[in-house]
Amino acid sequence: MGERAAAAEFGLDRALLRRRFARAAATSDGADVLAREIARRMDERLDYIRLEPRRVLDLGCGTGQDLARLAQRFPQATVLAADFAPPMLARAGERARTEAGRGGLLRRLFGGSQPLPHVAADAAALPLARGSLGLVWSNLMFPALDDPLPALREIHRTLEVGGLLMFSTLGPDSLRELRAALPATQGDRVHRFIDMHDIGDALVKAGFADPVMDMEMLTLTYADVDDLLRDLRATGGNNAATTRPRGLSGRRGWLAARAAYDRLRVDGRLPASFEIIQGHAWKAAPKTTEDGRSIVRFQPRPGH
Repeated sequence: MGERAAAAEFGLDRALLRRRFARAAATSDGADVLAREIARRMDERLDYIRLEPRRVLDLGCGTGQDLARLAQRFPQATVLAADFAPPMLARAGERARTEAGRGGLLRRLFGGSQPLPHVAADAAALPLARGSLGLVWSNLMFPALDDPLPALREIHRTLEVGGLLMFSTLGPDSLRELRAALPATQGDRVHRFIDMHDIGDALVKAGFADPVMDMEMLTLTYADVDDLLRDLRATGGNNAATTRPRGLSGRRGWLAARAAYDRLRVDGRLPASFEIIQGHAWKAAPKTTEDGRSIVRFQPRPGH
């Protein structure tokens, strides 16, 4: 998917997103059940990957709930946090200080007089040196992007050769029940999500090697639609499409949408499906210089 095409099809209001995530810093903990489960699954994948990074970046760190997990897995690494919403970083810093107060490993990593290493930045413009990271971890940050390609190029730039990107995102079937219940006219009423194959194409275009991705469906259940919408608002995950309509065409439209969703009730609960995409990819040694010249590597013959 080209950058212009993606921006047109999945255009998001960045200023609105930043305001929403700033507000969500105070409300997302406890409402982010999906992100916590995905973080656990991402961490399990690292059991099968041999990696000893010196610097780890949690990109789109939110309130910093994954930082202790990363610090425990890579005790010799410097763990950095990045988010485009400063209140999220402030909350992550508070969490790190709390974790440090528990002593042991986390005290050594996050304690002392030094604050949590962090950068307030957009994923497509990281204020980090080329080749300075061994691992970029990104849990559900990609849904906040119009197009993953600029961010992937920046991640590729900041990774060292042999460095790893590990990420999760949401696919187009996420919130399909809510999407079907709401009126389809007058624009997108549910946040849209980029297909796994388009993300794979973007990884290759950004220069990554050997991308591995898979998809699975997870379903959360709610007592009523208001609880679902409350969780989405609490985590900053409600619709931010530039094509979003304003309102639901009055009270009648909202009541019709609630009734349509309620018909999906199973055992007294309403389902909310999420298409979970997880993947990782490596930064391989470059085959050309920045000006396009081929790089030829000579290997000594055995015995010489």
